Amino acid sequence: MFFGYWYDWTILIMIPAVIFSLYAQAKVKSSFDKYSGMFSSRGIKGCDAARMILDANGLQNVRIERISGHLTDHYSPNENVIRLSDSVYDSTSCAAIGVAAHECGHAVQHSVGYLPIKIRSAIVPVTNFGARFSMIFIIIGLALSAYSNSASFDTGIKIALIGVALYSILAVFQFVTLPVEFNASSRALQTLESYNILTDEELYGAKKVLSAAAMTYVAALASTVITILRFLVIILGRSNRNRRN
Repeated sequence: MFFGYWYDWTILIMIPAVIFSLYAQAKVKSSFDKYSGMFSSRGIKGCDAARMILDANGLQNVRIERISGHLTDHYSPNENVIRLSDSVYDSTSCAAIGVAAHECGHAVQHSVGYLPIKIRSAIVPVTNFGARFSMIFIIIGLALSAYSNSASFDTGIKIALIGVALYSILAVFQFVTLPVEFNASSRALQTLESYNILTDEELYGAKKVLSAAAMTYVAALASTVITILRFLVIILGRSNRNRRN
């Protein structure tokens, strides 16, 4: 009986989020693949562009390293290093330069104390806690609410709702992440243009790649919000049925 709640009609609520996520991932891949074939007329590599942008912002102390994989690029503020993937580090494509510049945008955000990124960093511990324990609370709560006696049912519903509240912290984290990612891309494009690292046509390609990447963060937030909605439909629906009975 308990497991039936995980395979009922509420799974249909997730379909739009799944479609959106798959579309966003496909868009990133297709955009990166397309503009990986448009090379910088100045022959600047991704790692070189990153070094130029960091130095121009007084961040000579930020290291640049290569990391294996495809689009595994990231900035690690704790280690003060930007890691560029194999498909970005040595590439002279406008796609690679755009990605490298985006990671530099994060480094600049940290150096200037950009508020959203400070908020995001501050809530990382509580987000990790919520992500780790939310499903445990939800599963235990739903299991207890499967019993017909009032005490177990009420306790189960409360525990399940606590689980949903913990899971909702992830949505807050993802919501705060949106301005961080959009701002990093905006900083990247402005720098690429102001320092003439890319031509207007090449800059357009970089913008398309970064816009597609930003969409994945929107899709992740939408998926989390819809998942929360599904949990609430299951929990509150069970509560309403119990009152009627």
